[in-house]
Amino acid sequence: MRLSRDSGNVTTLYDVARLAGVSTATVSRVLHGQDRVRESTRARVKKAIDELGYVPDSAAQSLSRRRKEVIGIVCIERPANTHENMNLTYTDELLHGVEAHIRTLDWSLLITFWNEATDPGFPRLDAMSGKVDGVLIGEGSFPTRLLERLAKRVPVAVIAGPPDERMVDVVTADNRAGSIAVVTHLIKTHGSRRLFHLDGPANAPDASERRLALEQVLREHPGSRLVGTTHGSFSVESGEDAAARILAAFPGAGSSQLPDAIVCANDQMAIGLMRAFTEAGVRVPEDVAVVGFDDLPLAATTVPPLTSVRQPLREMGETAARLLLEHFDGAALPSSPTVIPTTLTIRGSTTVQPKGR
Repeated sequence: MRLSRDSGNVTTLYDVARLAGVSTATVSRVLHGQDRVRESTRARVKKAIDELGYVPDSAAQSLSRRRKEVIGIVCIERPANTHENMNLTYTDELLHGVEAHIRTLDWSLLITFWNEATDPGFPRLDAMSGKVDGVLIGEGSFPTRLLERLAKRVPVAVIAGPPDERMVDVVTADNRAGSIAVVTHLIKTHGSRRLFHLDGPANAPDASERRLALEQVLREHPGSRLVGTTHGSFSVESGEDAAARILAAFPGAGSSQLPDAIVCANDQMAIGLMRAFTEAGVRVPEDVAVVGFDDLPLAATTVPPLTSVRQPLREMGETAARLLLEHFDGAALPSSPTVIPTTLTIRGSTTVQPKGR
């Protein structure tokens, strides 16, 4: 059953049966995936379930103060090749923050990985909602259609979510300030005039915020301009692929045709980019400067160490967990996202002045 967060009304199996015009036994068979139901009847029952926002009893308990003392987190999984383990570093930082908060209450954490290519539907997330008191979404690129359905079942908080989202809690880094800081550093300190942008996924809110800030800085510094852009998937492999496209567009390692700097939307793509540049004989930062965003622990260990914007992932995870727990006691959704400050860390990937161009 479903306990409405607004009215306190409970939606029951009988309500679904009444709306669908079937017996409660038929509704139960549909819920348990049994095949003794006509497809037309099954479709009618599922439509009624969606319209009423019905959830089996186990999921509704999380909204009726019968606590399971379990928080769920959905981590976004992206395609990766066999050497792509750095995708987990972002997730690991978030998990440490979430767990640091809930451990003080002796609560547990249920983790699942979601991949849009292999999990396009809702059943697995629906099942998870019946086992937890609330759900954290690890990235803002999670589909809105699934987010809305999940939020009807349990309280939800999104990390790195869209700033205009109002139906769930959103915790995000100050992407705008961080991007302004790193691009301004390239222009004013490093002397970059021709910048190339390695953007993130089109559906990622944080990548969008960073892109808008980059464009703002360029408008304020007309002596510098964007000479190209391409998209990656936030993975190391996509950074390597982007490097190949850049080298094809600006042929000649170390030549004056290369951009002065590559602005990467996250560290993992920047790491893949620098790896591919090194293999191609392009020197960082002597031939081209490279910057990232996130300042993952790996950023300090690359060769050269990566200039990056620190996104406080642990603090973001801890804050999201705290906000989620507050809703169990009736706290209202905030009118705006919770924004965590970012800081610029300058390292070797931008310390050498580029050649005059």
